[in-house]
Amino acid sequence: MAMCFTFRLAILLTLLLTSLADMDDVGFIYNGFLSANLSLDGIAKLTSCGLLKLTNETGRYEKGGAFYPHLINFKNSTNRSVSSFSTTFVFAIISESQAFGGHGIAFAISPTRGHPEAVPYEYLGLFNESNNGNGTNHVIAIELDTVQSDNFNDINNNHVGIDINGLNSTYSFPAGYYKDGSRQFRNLSMIDGKRIQIWVEYHGREKRMDVTLAPSGVSKPKTPLLSSPLDLSSIVNSEMYVGFSSSTGALISSHYVLGWSFKMNGQAQELTLSRLPKLPRLGPKKKSRLLTNGLPLVLASVILAGVSSVVYFVRRKRKFAEIVEDWELEYGPHRFKFKDLYVATKGFKDKELLGAGGFGRVYKGVLPTTKLEVAVKRVSRESKQGMKEFIAEIVSIGRLRHRNLVQLLGYCRRQGELLLVYDYMPNGSLDKYLYNQPKLTLNWSQRFRVIKGVASGLFYLHEEWEQVVIHRDVKASNILLDSGLNGRLGDFGLARLYDHGTEPQTTHVVGTVGYLAPELTRTGEATPCTDVFAFGAFLLEVACGRRPISQSSTDVILVDWVYSCWRKGDILEAKDPNLGSDCVAEEVELILKLGLICSQSEPEARPTMRHIVQFLEGDIPFPRMSSLRLSSGIAFSHRTGFDEFAMLYTSSLNNKFSHSSSAEASLLSGGL
Repeated sequence: MAMCFTFRLAILLTLLLTSLADMDDVGFIYNGFLSANLSLDGIAKLTSCGLLKLTNETGRYEKGGAFYPHLINFKNSTNRSVSSFSTTFVFAIISESQAFGGHGIAFAISPTRGHPEAVPYEYLGLFNESNNGNGTNHVIAIELDTVQSDNFNDINNNHVGIDINGLNSTYSFPAGYYKDGSRQFRNLSMIDGKRIQIWVEYHGREKRMDVTLAPSGVSKPKTPLLSSPLDLSSIVNSEMYVGFSSSTGALISSHYVLGWSFKMNGQAQELTLSRLPKLPRLGPKKKSRLLTNGLPLVLASVILAGVSSVVYFVRRKRKFAEIVEDWELEYGPHRFKFKDLYVATKGFKDKELLGAGGFGRVYKGVLPTTKLEVAVKRVSRESKQGMKEFIAEIVSIGRLRHRNLVQLLGYCRRQGELLLVYDYMPNGSLDKYLYNQPKLTLNWSQRFRVIKGVASGLFYLHEEWEQVVIHRDVKASNILLDSGLNGRLGDFGLARLYDHGTEPQTTHVVGTVGYLAPELTRTGEATPCTDVFAFGAFLLEVACGRRPISQSSTDVILVDWVYSCWRKGDILEAKDPNLGSDCVAEEVELILKLGLICSQSEPEARPTMRHIVQFLEGDIPFPRMSSLRLSSGIAFSHRTGFDEFAMLYTSSLNNKFSHSSSAEASLLSGGL
């Protein structure tokens, strides 16, 4: 009897463990929603033909939601990390207006099946004004947004975004897909009533989220629309619900989901597109009437119009002819038509001119289809390196995604015309707020936020992206300010890329006098250290309100002047007098000292951007400075050695992080 009982107990335990394992690997598929068991909310309903209809054609300012009714275990039971998962679904949006939608669909992972406190329109039925952005929401959503909401800094009225606890997208990009083989980006309108398929994949081990879009019937593209580093461990609870939420605003849109597949710890099962339900007809079918009178006259008119049209379009095609080369197929982001940019900038009229530089002129424009405000840089034909800078900027910034980098939206080439299209920055460049008695002076908190933003962007370029990006032209005139006066690093025409763990190739010296590291004159080799040197000059000009080298009759080198103030024991004497007393003295002093240590003539003595960000955030203490070796950027100005500062620098970090490895300690001591 005892042996029999033990045998039965072993079987029960085996079944229980198998059941628990299956719970961790939840998967389901709906090829249509006939008799589907979903938890519905708001005006959402299942139609008789099997469509999940989140909103309908009669409701303004309405919301609708539908969630899988059972909780799903998202976290690994051993280390509590978020497990991998994937989902795919086919959706369609039919809007009462062919030009505008209202508002969109979101795939959501939520601790609850409904959000009764949420409001419709721009909050998509997930949040409200008081809880938008709260960390206690524990909601992650993939938004398919068809309205541009200024409150959430939306990039346009037809985009895909990754949202965490609120509708301010952490990552977003215009809706579209990369056609396999050619690497060309194709736009997708999400409000034209056509079926679109989306794939969402979270890679738990790499902590990365991939979002891919394509027209229904097109195979899943190899290149995701969004591929973003994302750690969900602090956002997602152990058990969560998955589903959809949608809303309308002043304009009515019908939001449909035709099929849905989901899988934990595996690939979601492919939908059978032929089994998905049909969408309703878009309006009544138009009837055509055969002409019975004047047929010869009509035919003659048609022929004449046809010949005229052919002549017109041939001439127009020649006027707006464009060239496509092999490198563009491999690297190119969205390519704009020259005609659209010509219309957007009103023919590149002078009244639309935002500014001019060594590589060309920049114009403000409004895209004719999306009404999105953009900045269009028309690269100068006289620029000897115009094509090189043009390609560098497309290849580098075209694939970068960071809130403190100016977003390159696309480009255009046509008969020697080289054009780059960016997000429009309404407040212009930072330098006009610093020099020559500006009409508007930034206060210290605004300047400090800009500094931290630019540091974060450079840290991303040097260490966080898939390759090392050396900007090579960090300066105030290349820092642009968005509508919230946040700093964004732009102008990547001189940028260079190389793989992590390799050495940059030697090249000729480029950049701006006053920001050039002294080793460039010896080796011509641009490295993260040379960017740090330029960042140091940038720190001093923001804190002092002066250029690195004055343009007066008696040249004053800014770093030498700040150094002399420090040597006298009153470094705050160097701060911009326009700041007055309304500033945080400790922060100003930190920036001035940080500018000095970044300006040291020996590259290995400068901190990395990782350490600079940590200094600015207060994560590590700033060491006491006793001696420096500085360079003005033109000639060496050797003073006492840096040994004592390096020793203090290493000591302070080791006291705070005594558990760090020897390799980390080596890095913190000033090496790169």
